[in-house]
Amino acid sequence: MKVSEILQVKGNILYTVTPDMPLVEAVTTMSEKDIGSLVVMEFGDLVGMLTFREVIKALHGNSGALGDGTVRKHMDDYPITVTPDTDVNEVRRIMLEKHARYLPVMNAKTLLGVISFYDVAKAVLEAQSFENRMLKAYIRDWPAETAEED
Repeated sequence: MKVSEILQVKGNILYTVTPDMPLVEAVTTMSEKDIGSLVVMEFGDLVGMLTFREVIKALHGNSGALGDGTVRKHMDDYPITVTPDTDVNEVRRIMLEKHARYLPVMNAKTLLGVISFYDVAKAVLEAQSFENRMLKAYIRDWPAETAEED
């Protein structure tokens, strides 16, 4: 299974912010949209990611307040990206090794979407469930063996 297949099932809703947006506004967007990440775009280019991890760090650094900082101050400047052709097993490895819950999907310099750990887990579970149903159907339809007479 490829990342492109996950994106097809997930849909193409994508939320972006600019680096100069106040962090408070970005967090409001995340809360209102019930999302865990925002893609940070500047002049049409991906320049970072803001996830709940960066928000928690900002809260911790400001003694429980978001403060007056901008997204740029708190975003991940170098997010790990994948392509539509990346295999889901490679995505799982990257997410586990890098502790990345959200990965932007890029086709050259074009942002196609973001896949989350949840999206990957759901896609893998659905693929395994489908395979399981097919195997059970195959076993149920197994031709009866006839006893050979000697």
